[in-house]
Amino acid sequence: MGIKSLLAKPFAKYIRLKVKRDAANALADQEQILKSLIAKAKHTSFGIDHHFDKITNYDGYKTNVPVHDYEGLKPYIDRIVQGEANITWPGKPLYFAKTSGTTSGVKYIPISKDAIHYHINSARNALLCYIAETGNADFVDGKLIFLSGSPTLETKGGVLTGRLSGIVNHHVPGYLRSNQVPSYETNCIDDWEQKVDAIVSETIDQNMTLISGIPPWVQMYFDKLSAERNGQSVKNIFPNLRLFVYGGVNYEPYRSKIEASIGSTIDTIETYPASEGFIAYQDTQEAYGLLLLTNNGMFYEFIPIAEFGKENPTRISLADVQLNQNYVLILNTNSGLFGYNIGDTIKFVSLNPYRILVTGRVKHFISAFGEHVIGEEVEKALLSVASKYKIDIIEFTVAPQVNPPEGGLPYHEWFVAFGTLPTDMNEFILEVDKAMQQQNIYYRDLITGGILRSLVMHAVPQNTFINYMKSEGKLGGQNKVPRLSNDRTIAEKIRSLIA
Repeated sequence: MGIKSLLAKPFAKYIRLKVKRDAANALADQEQILKSLIAKAKHTSFGIDHHFDKITNYDGYKTNVPVHDYEGLKPYIDRIVQGEANITWPGKPLYFAKTSGTTSGVKYIPISKDAIHYHINSARNALLCYIAETGNADFVDGKLIFLSGSPTLETKGGVLTGRLSGIVNHHVPGYLRSNQVPSYETNCIDDWEQKVDAIVSETIDQNMTLISGIPPWVQMYFDKLSAERNGQSVKNIFPNLRLFVYGGVNYEPYRSKIEASIGSTIDTIETYPASEGFIAYQDTQEAYGLLLLTNNGMFYEFIPIAEFGKENPTRISLADVQLNQNYVLILNTNSGLFGYNIGDTIKFVSLNPYRILVTGRVKHFISAFGEHVIGEEVEKALLSVASKYKIDIIEFTVAPQVNPPEGGLPYHEWFVAFGTLPTDMNEFILEVDKAMQQQNIYYRDLITGGILRSLVMHAVPQNTFINYMKSEGKLGGQNKVPRLSNDRTIAEKIRSLIA
């Protein structure tokens, strides 16, 4: 046991106790955070415009602060980008996290000096909770690989600007710097394929003990690594690999393929970081769901998904949430985002402590006929059948086909990259459709009512989605393939790639 792992254990126990205390005090902390946010921002342009000086409770807050997405907050953000101070938060942000938007182009998410340490410490605490629970600390003595975006930063309005993962890279604690790979120079490579090749060359002979990244890009790294060593498993190349830390997407569609590449199962930690704030992480290997971080400088609100889009939807605080109800997550942060719809849907799987699952994206759904199918439902339907038939799924996306060129009833069209093909494709498709009808009663009613026909599924080449992301300029980093679309844009691009 090295000195780092030896010292990590008592610190991990201390942090885990603090995490448990925060979880037990969630409602009181949330109430105090709302008061603190209002008090600190009341003299900003946003605070003045929304009468923060007159708000005394949550009901008053909801009356004065509407829910909006980035477009609704953009007039304020644009002023910050232009160099103005005291717009939504005192002073200027420490950073802008640069993300890709669908309607607004590039989005600039402010990260304040008040918020940055929550981003860093939350990632650290997820690892420390794991150490405290399992006693496994040896991984901190080996090499830790973080597959992330470039740490190169530019300046906007006097504020350092870059991808969140690149920003965080500048704040890796000094005691882990010597463990971190790839090198800064390699991390700065923009072309993802060139970057992965360089990472393979740089890491293949190292004592790799932890890997962190989004599953499909980790799989891409594993494939190149194995090819470099004539098909060896990752475990043969890195015999001390102990832990995989991931976030951004549901791991289950990738689990079997990644474990097959590794050559064994390894422990995993799921995290839920966003540019707007670090929202949740897996604090235990024993319980289901991610611990909602209720003392992290953010006040959370929730809108039942069935009411989202209505003129006056129900809007509740943590005190009133219910189990297994899908909510749109609304953030109020110590970086100056208020009533901010982050675009994710979540549900609670525990209320003591508050644990959540990320169930999809507000914009990623299919409701061409009123069915409102969400990501969680298509993933469960496909994966349950794939597990039954021992089929590996690499990636997939689903879109409605409202006007079939071949005529007949409309349908949901699936494009699936299989690791292993079903022996009987027709039977597999039939089973997935049955599973979808069990997941979504509105979809079932449309099928039985003769409005929709059963789903149509295409097996596409394994590299299709990598090629799609490359064509969109979104290969690697924090980018994810949308699993659901309510239009044909992605479907038609996929079709063009496999034609």
